[in-house]
Amino acid sequence: MIDRITANPKILDGKPIVQGTRLSVDFILELLASDVPEEDILEDYPHLTREDIHACLKHGYAFVIS
Repeated sequence: MIDRITANPKILDGKPIVQGTRLSVDFILELLASDVPEEDILEDYPHLTREDIHACLKHGYAFVIS
């Protein structure tokens, strides 16, 4: 799942992003932390999948425990 997350110094200053997008992991986590339901995120960003959102959560968790 984490292979859906990538970082490129030329995109968003190297922030981790959902692969194939310019949506940063921290942006997705901010939406979730603001109580935006997954369904709304998927509706607003139709190129995202539920697996992408879960990969963001997993990436955030890995960062916190490291």
